[in-house]
Amino acid sequence: MISVLVVDDSVVVRRLIVDALGEAPGIQVVGTAANGLLAQAKIDQLKPDVVTMDIEMPEMNGIEAVRELRKRHAVLPVIMFSTLSAAGASATLEALSAGATDYVTKPSNVGSVKESIAAVREQLVPKIQALGGRRRPPAAAPPRGPVPAAGARPGALPARPGLPPASAARPATVGPAPVRPATRRGTQGRIDILAIGSSTGGPDALTKVLLGLPADLPVPVVITQHMPPVFTKMFAERLDRSTPLRVVEAGDGMELAAGTVYIAPGDRHLIFNRRGTATLTQLSNAPQENSCRPAVDVMFRSVAALYGGTAFAAVLTGMGQDGRGGAKVLRDAGAEILAQDEASSVVWGMPGAVAGAGLADEILPLDRIAGALLNRVRVGRSPAVAR
Repeated sequence: MISVLVVDDSVVVRRLIVDALGEAPGIQVVGTAANGLLAQAKIDQLKPDVVTMDIEMPEMNGIEAVRELRKRHAVLPVIMFSTLSAAGASATLEALSAGATDYVTKPSNVGSVKESIAAVREQLVPKIQALGGRRRPPAAAPPRGPVPAAGARPGALPARPGLPPASAARPATVGPAPVRPATRRGTQGRIDILAIGSSTGGPDALTKVLLGLPADLPVPVVITQHMPPVFTKMFAERLDRSTPLRVVEAGDGMELAAGTVYIAPGDRHLIFNRRGTATLTQLSNAPQENSCRPAVDVMFRSVAALYGGTAFAAVLTGMGQDGRGGAKVLRDAGAEILAQDEASSVVWGMPGAVAGAGLADEILPLDRIAGALLNRVRVGRSPAVAR
């Protein structure tokens, strides 16, 4: 049974969340708190497996509460409750940077209490079920598969709150997932694009990866991160300010340029087309795939169609299996694929699905992924061009 503490200053919202979780199998609400200050004492007393946390609260808001909580509870999953607005998106991204694990958006324009409860349940229950078992660091598996490429950055990144620390000594692969033989493609050719898919835990993982890539990266980077509208724009702006690369929310008709990161906008699939020698972005309202729009599978298939074996894809932390089908198309087209390992993932759903299907050339901890991407991009290029 996964125990949950609900933290929100609104009696109505607390009741809504309690009712939404009341009928969920395997989940039990063990308490509520009206602000972040009261939540600290409740957490120590009730020892919940998961905490849901509002952002705007009196005495101690959600961001302050997360920062304080992380001083004593490094691996307790915290799911923020956010409004679907620019202010809500900005505050949610700040909470994720402070150590929150994930977020859901409050229902808006919902006609009845019953519909509101259903909307909250649909978002919240899968996240609680996925995160509720992450309290204990997983045991390290024996080394398997290929060793990371020479030159990958040594040492470990500081541990992300809510996760066990990543270590450079951690095995490159975890678990029983088969790894594609290194001899399959023969000699490695030139890479012309990096494509990355992520979901739960992705904002933090993407930030760490992009921080490890230089401003003069000689290829474009395209990203699908499961996020709603408004959030993707705010996230792109945040990454643009904090990482060496230029980062934009993708729009229609943008020409892909080296050293620029294009993030799929919320509620639109990101695909590509060619005009002469230029590759242009295109946004699609096609139906959801894997219950997602944008979907990693859609972007990966489009990258495979235009770039084939000159693409390099990475699947980072996330719930579900979005990216597995697209990774199969990429692999069949000759592309290489990297998956984040289980120990450094918030949820090993998406990368685990790719690894379990035997589609990953390497399975690496988060702190080695930027180095692996950069090393691969350098193949076939002059060091003077790709410093």
